[in-house]
Amino acid sequence: MSTLAPLLEAFFTERLIAQRRVSGHTVAAYRDTMSLLLRFTQQRIGKAPQHLDLTDLDAPLIAAFLDHLEAERGVCVRTRNARLTAIRSLFNFAAYRCPEHSATIQRVLAIPQKKNTKALVTYLTDQEMTALLAAPDRATRLGRRDHALLLLALETGLRVSELIELTCGSLDLGSGGHVRCMGKGRKERITPLRRQTRTMLRAWLSERGGAAADPLFSGPRGNRLSRDAVRRLVERHVATAAAQCKSLASKRISPHTLRHSCAMNLLRHGVDPATIALWLGHEDIRTTYSVYLHSDLGLKERALARTAPPGTPAGRYRPSDTLLAFLEGL
Repeated sequence: MSTLAPLLEAFFTERLIAQRRVSGHTVAAYRDTMSLLLRFTQQRIGKAPQHLDLTDLDAPLIAAFLDHLEAERGVCVRTRNARLTAIRSLFNFAAYRCPEHSATIQRVLAIPQKKNTKALVTYLTDQEMTALLAAPDRATRLGRRDHALLLLALETGLRVSELIELTCGSLDLGSGGHVRCMGKGRKERITPLRRQTRTMLRAWLSERGGAAADPLFSGPRGNRLSRDAVRRLVERHVATAAAQCKSLASKRISPHTLRHSCAMNLLRHGVDPATIALWLGHEDIRTTYSVYLHSDLGLKERALARTAPPGTPAGRYRPSDTLLAFLEGL
């Protein structure tokens, strides 16, 4: 009997869902990883997934699978490492359930993550954000929906998964208006809203006319927008806005760029990184420092302006004339 099938089933039902209570997005990502791995293994050794044993998934096969992802499927290093994280999670569970295969398990767990090049984040300037918000045709219902979504994303920095999970009841538009969302790691957070944004969202809610549990931003049939739908929405309006703001055409902009733009806007206006980390729902404040402080050229320019150029004589300025000294001392 296969040792992999019951192990894999227990991994999802017991470890991920029952014990760790991971989000649906995590379950979907791990499911996709295992499906890809099983199909690759079937092609590699000619054995149907339902008949595979844990020992069939040895370290050389896992390494070959990771190489296959990069070379043939064209995934980036970050995605490759995410797939390896899912596989490691399975084998950590296997170490508890199948200790007799500890040698195979430890060799798989020893496969290292690949070093990844960390590029500076892409974000929008004030002029680019204004052009993007002006792109939707607000004479149409679809345009008003898109404008509301873009404005909310730029102001709150919500992840796309958080945006599409919002319901009509997620908004509190009274005094101290805010939006409430469930973020990564099942952490609930609230983000304040400006008065103008509350007014716009109040008008959208009135037009939307849904119950508290209905999605805030819905498709033509009233269903919740997908991640791909939001991506296409952003790309469509970026293309429109690029006609008025040429700099948009040179940037690769995704829904996550709106989150980066919110963070950089807060940083440029003097908000400290600890507050930005809370605003964005970062697990570790070091994420905020490493991602956004490194990308803020203006912050570095201000730091440079405080230093003296090489060769500047040391000492304090003293006027050469006693009358000037008197005047400057007043």
